[in-house]
Amino acid sequence: MSFSTYPAPSGRWTGSPARFLHVTRPMALPCLLVGLAVLAAGLIWGLGFAPADWQQGETVRIMYLHVPMAWLASAGYVLLAACGLLSLVWRHPLAGIVALEAGPLGATAAALCLITGSLWGKPGWGTWWVWDARLTSMLVLFFLYLGHILTIRAFDDPVRGQRAAALLALAGVVDLPIIKFSVQWWNTLHQPDSITLTGAPTMAMSMFWPLLVCTAGFTLTGTALLLIRCRAALLERRTQALALRDVSP
Repeated sequence: MSFSTYPAPSGRWTGSPARFLHVTRPMALPCLLVGLAVLAAGLIWGLGFAPADWQQGETVRIMYLHVPMAWLASAGYVLLAACGLLSLVWRHPLAGIVALEAGPLGATAAALCLITGSLWGKPGWGTWWVWDARLTSMLVLFFLYLGHILTIRAFDDPVRGQRAAALLALAGVVDLPIIKFSVQWWNTLHQPDSITLTGAPTMAMSMFWPLLVCTAGFTLTGTALLLIRCRAALLERRTQALALRDVSP
């Protein structure tokens, strides 16, 4: 699909790539700078000033990276599924581009979640890995990301790749509730969720606030990186379309 086939922008948001480039041009860099500033503040607060846990000691500080990565990995896959739905049902012109660029970011977050989880679990569990329900379902999510990355790039026709990857993304959504509720559904080594939507945090507020700031910082930074990647992909397509138009008789 070439850039020239996309619909032209109107006076309001239409979802066209041209309009997307126009709207996001002033957003990407400020979002990145604010995200990095918030992230730096959260990491300094969490790693340098928040108290150690009475049971886990200093190793609890891995939480300030592990928890935001778990959140980003899950939220990123929700985005992939939403893009898949938009691509299959409404043929949205931006959905495939966003899915293409979001996959590597989500896979990175899932990989970091698994790595930091192993580092955090080793002192308490005595091993780097156990086939715990939450760990295993997060590993499945990582493989789903890898499958999506390979599938969306496996076809010469980009549209076919986007549709095949969209089906995979929608099928893989079933793993998200398993990740979320695995500690309630099965007896696992993984500790229960300390933060829920239905109750107050079970951790000390002196740990909760820096964790919240770290999560906000990672989220803003990840959003900025996604915008930058999407803009770069769209500009590359526009450049290719213009080059083909110039050389055509």
